[in-house]
Amino acid sequence: MGKNKRRTTKREQKNIKTKDMIQFKDLIFKDQTHMINAHHVFDNDWEISVSAGVGAYSTPREDIKDPAKFSSFEIAIFNPNGDFATSEVLQIDDDVVGWQGREDINNIIEMIISQ
Repeated sequence: MGKNKRRTTKREQKNIKTKDMIQFKDLIFKDQTHMINAHHVFDNDWEISVSAGVGAYSTPREDIKDPAKFSSFEIAIFNPNGDFATSEVLQIDDDVVGWQGREDINNIIEMIISQ
């Protein structure tokens, strides 16, 4: 490390905004019954749930545990009160939206962050 450079403190690291960091590739998927799911709460207390598997609107609709094997996913958005907000954010008439690709999900994440 050079003379004029210093390490980022833990406090500074904590203050780095989620919007600068989170993308689809950062989501952590967990094994659920016949599907996988990633859930993330943003700094603004909005949430996204991303699912794939037998019971989800995803491609394929199979019991696979590796997110890399899916080309599309089902998502739901929740407001800070924990209520479904997918229809509000995406201007659709449903609580979930299916068959969303990785880039679609990155765009949706940006929309959630801006709430």
